[in-house]
Amino acid sequence: MEAPLEDETFHEAPPETQKPDCELKAADEAIAFLAIIEPTELMKCLFPDSLVTVSQGGRDLGTFNVTVEFASRLQQPCMLLHAHSQGAIDDFPCGTTVTAYLSTELEVLEEDYCEYVKLEGHSVEKRCSMVQRDGRMVIEKVTTVGEEVRKESVSYPTPVLRGLVTEGSNFLLMRLIALRKQVPENMTFISFDQNLRLTHSTYSELCLKQLQVGGEMMEVFGLERVVQSVEGSATTWQYYFLPDGHLVSRVQVGSPVTMRLLHLPSQLEKDIEQTPLVWEEDMQMQSRFLDRKEELKADHASYLRQHPEIRALISDFLQFLLLKKPYDVFQCAREYFLPFASHHPSEPSLSESSF
Repeated sequence: MEAPLEDETFHEAPPETQKPDCELKAADEAIAFLAIIEPTELMKCLFPDSLVTVSQGGRDLGTFNVTVEFASRLQQPCMLLHAHSQGAIDDFPCGTTVTAYLSTELEVLEEDYCEYVKLEGHSVEKRCSMVQRDGRMVIEKVTTVGEEVRKESVSYPTPVLRGLVTEGSNFLLMRLIALRKQVPENMTFISFDQNLRLTHSTYSELCLKQLQVGGEMMEVFGLERVVQSVEGSATTWQYYFLPDGHLVSRVQVGSPVTMRLLHLPSQLEKDIEQTPLVWEEDMQMQSRFLDRKEELKADHASYLRQHPEIRALISDFLQFLLLKKPYDVFQCAREYFLPFASHHPSEPSLSESSF
């Protein structure tokens, strides 16, 4: 097997090169919307969405799930959003995963985005990660086509990214707008295009309409999102929401694929209560378990990246144990870690903790 062809580039353009991007700004109204988000509004967004993906002919193609919860990053409270879709198009498996840590103003602290499609004989995967570091947003993108790997990197000063909406923060932003049941004027934010360049992303209100959900006709609130492209045409999505913020329908304009909510949330919860839980035999529950597992892995990996001393400390202690081979490991651990306690005398020990 031949070695992968790897093309790696890093773009940290000088000010004059980045000037066109840096001059691209979000509307004042859009920035103001993010600045006045109330904690009570975020509390109303802590629920999961679960939709199915269907073709124009009604064929089941896959699933789409979103979860939002409070979390902590670098010991600071934040929102953790995880979205996952999987299915098949033309019988080729495909999927997308988004994990994002967001501030209470929907500022992106860290985000990982991955999409893949497994074609006959090879696969295509696009992975993009971004993280705030030293006053900049550092973005790395890796595209793998078969054995060919292409890496790109770019960074932007965080001040020029006010009003940034990414794939992760987009989901939470739309929930907030849907709960308010009104789109303020001039909701023009900034986003990244496929080439990691800044572009505009605009939200507008669609007319109220009636949709059938779980056998009932429901009045739903509509949103249209348009993402411009530096090169090529814009991409448009249309979304519809229940009054409580649950997503009912999602479609990319021009695509034959639609995501739909099959059951009202209250009906779904009731069905789950009445059905014996045998998650190992339930494909949907197993999928949720795997999604949650990947979500936790990403959370733990992020924490370990921020605290490299953890691995060094554990490695040193393990080496100490193997050299000493003590009979009482717990007593040895107490003596080994006791000197560290002097650095944080005010913090309780594990035995004193309420957890």
